[in-house]
Amino acid sequence: MKFAKRVLAIQPSATLAAAQKKRDLEQTGVKVLDFTVGEPDFPTPTVIKEAAKKALDANDTYYQPVPGTPALRKAICEKLKKENGLEYTPEEILVSCGAKNVILQAILALVEEGDEVLIPSPYWVSFPEQVTLAGGKPVFIETDDLSNFKITAEALKKPISKKTRLLILNTPSNPTGMAYTRKEQEALGKICEGHDFLILSDEMYEKLVFDSFQHVSFAAACPQLKSRTITVNGASKAYAMTGWRMGYGAAPKELIEKMKTLQSQGITCIPGFIQQACITALKETEGDIQKMVKAFHERRNVLVRGLNEIAGVRCLQPNGTFFCFPNMKEAMKKKGIKTTLELSEHFLEKLHIATVAGEGFGAPGYLRFSYATNLESIKEGLKRLKGFFG
Repeated sequence: MKFAKRVLAIQPSATLAAAQKKRDLEQTGVKVLDFTVGEPDFPTPTVIKEAAKKALDANDTYYQPVPGTPALRKAICEKLKKENGLEYTPEEILVSCGAKNVILQAILALVEEGDEVLIPSPYWVSFPEQVTLAGGKPVFIETDDLSNFKITAEALKKPISKKTRLLILNTPSNPTGMAYTRKEQEALGKICEGHDFLILSDEMYEKLVFDSFQHVSFAAACPQLKSRTITVNGASKAYAMTGWRMGYGAAPKELIEKMKTLQSQGITCIPGFIQQACITALKETEGDIQKMVKAFHERRNVLVRGLNEIAGVRCLQPNGTFFCFPNMKEAMKKKGIKTTLELSEHFLEKLHIATVAGEGFGAPGYLRFSYATNLESIKEGLKRLKGFFG
């Protein structure tokens, strides 16, 4: 069978592949400590589920407006104004099937064959693949744990060319958990001002931050660039609603119109009862969010401290998310292991610990650990790792 070049050019999601390997091993009866998961291990708050049930009982099960219901888009605008200091109208909002689809539609609407998209590395696994799917060229800006996994204004300058169409920022970051301050974003914004490319700011983990870190939206830090910024967010992480599949983008109306056209020929819309539940999530769940943040904060401290106690492992303390991204290079060298792909396979098969290798994020030598799991599993996982590394 012959396939289109576009689908042959992209790779499956590394994170989903790692999770599947874990599930396959569990099918044989092995209990695996899972550090791959990219979703909160908390149930969706009851108030959200009740709102969905109420909407279902009211038969809110029919086609909805392509960009989202007026009520949900209005609620998103209110959220952006109150929490992010950003003024948008409902016509500048697109609701879609998860933030991943919002990002894909923005890229498809903007990027053509030969266009370049700047992506700080390590990166979320889907960014470069979606750019490739659109015919664009991912241009990576390398970082490491010595730079706190963040690009500087000087680093941003170098790869900009006449072909640059888009810069993708992710703060707080998946996979590293590190986040940009207002000052750091302002410095990046000054570089962007001298060019005409757009900025896509993925802020999905904005509410999952620790140690009094204050998330600032890129469009708020750089208001002069708001008309060139696509702010992306959603319900998955902050409200423990990964399976509900609601993401949204806020951008200039003319871009939202093009993304809406793409959506009209693709998924059309997400269910009305889910959109109704998301209105409740935006307005009535602050207490539930704080409970999650408190638990993730405690788990982060235990996991990061434990990893740093292992000889040859160096792990930064993340500002947010529920991921950490330790440097395993020295520890691997001592064990004669050459790649983190090999290391993660060994952990799974011998220690029954599931992680995601850094290669999938453009960062060989690192592993992504998720602490969206219980403290007992984290402590047991650390015990096994310390035993392995001695």
